[in-house]
Amino acid sequence: MLELLFTDYTIRTVALGAAILGCVSGALGTFAVLREQSLLGDAVSHAALPGIVLAYMLTSSKASIVLMLGAGVFGALATGLVLSVTSQTRIKFDTALGIALSVFFGFGLVLLTFMQKRPDANQAGLETFLFGQAAALVSSDVITMAVIGLCAMIVTAFFWKEFKIASFDPDFGKTLGLRMNFVQGVLMVLFVLAIVIGLEAVGVVLMSALLIGPAAAARQWTDRLSLMFVLAAIIGAASGVTGALISSTGSALPTGPIIVLCAGVFVAISLLFAPRRGLTWRWLREWRNGHRLRMEAVLLDLYALASQHERPDYPHEAAVLDLMAHPITGSARSLTALEDRGLVARVGETQWSLTQAGVARVDAIVADRFEGGAMHGGKSVAIRHDT
Repeated sequence: MLELLFTDYTIRTVALGAAILGCVSGALGTFAVLREQSLLGDAVSHAALPGIVLAYMLTSSKASIVLMLGAGVFGALATGLVLSVTSQTRIKFDTALGIALSVFFGFGLVLLTFMQKRPDANQAGLETFLFGQAAALVSSDVITMAVIGLCAMIVTAFFWKEFKIASFDPDFGKTLGLRMNFVQGVLMVLFVLAIVIGLEAVGVVLMSALLIGPAAAARQWTDRLSLMFVLAAIIGAASGVTGALISSTGSALPTGPIIVLCAGVFVAISLLFAPRRGLTWRWLREWRNGHRLRMEAVLLDLYALASQHERPDYPHEAAVLDLMAHPITGSARSLTALEDRGLVARVGETQWSLTQAGVARVDAIVADRFEGGAMHGGKSVAIRHDT
């Protein structure tokens, strides 16, 4: 399938356009995710529909640059209205986004329905912008996307420091004398550009997913903004190319939705397997921590029983330890693990005792407890990584 990228003109064009789209939208989506404005992409993409229809109605041209210009104007208008409403009224950001999304999209559907009654409705084909038609991309479309995307990346590089401050602490930026409203306005324009270049390929309904998905996936792998920016661009490009190749297998699968699904797969993989934030590793850490806590509890139980005698290594029945640890699960697994670590020793068939290393380990746990270690049920739950 990879050889089609070099031998088939249509697939190569679609894959290249999807890669550019995924790279630009994924990278710029980083700031939307960090600013907790993920729904902004959804509102802008839906607001672009009436702009596309009006651009065609006024020019009777389906040239990409003309339709993108109309989409960009209405996307910027929707963004400006949302920011104005939230700054001038008590309406919250998500509420304003929901209103803008529904009103602009509804207006676009009305215009689209009106267009279908015109004699040239069949020639317009504007309904394809709802879900995209990546297979219709030609070289001129890809060049337009590349130029707009490159301009967006240059602007991002120029305003990198300001965007970083706007994403994490805009109030601090104001104390530095930065015009944060202008910076946020520039960032909003870049969001609009990232969405506009993808409307023909992915459509107004799904475009926001390609803006947010790669950035959300990249966020799971790193805490550094620069690395997250690059990873989001790579994941977005990979989603675009993968979706284009899958849709070219002859199964009549739509390219735009497949690209979005590929981005969703990357998000799922990141949520599950990212080293620090992944659910799988978190579950594993919780299991290991619980295992350590159970072993420490058994050690403390042995120590408490031995403290009733003159010898700290006085042996005790496993049945007693089972009752003290947990009446159902018992202490067998913890005792076996402690024996492997040399902290306890088996005495006879049913008894266990602390070793010298075990006594030293209990002393360390008790010391941690009195130094402020967390307590639970009268036992220290401090976790040490040397067990």
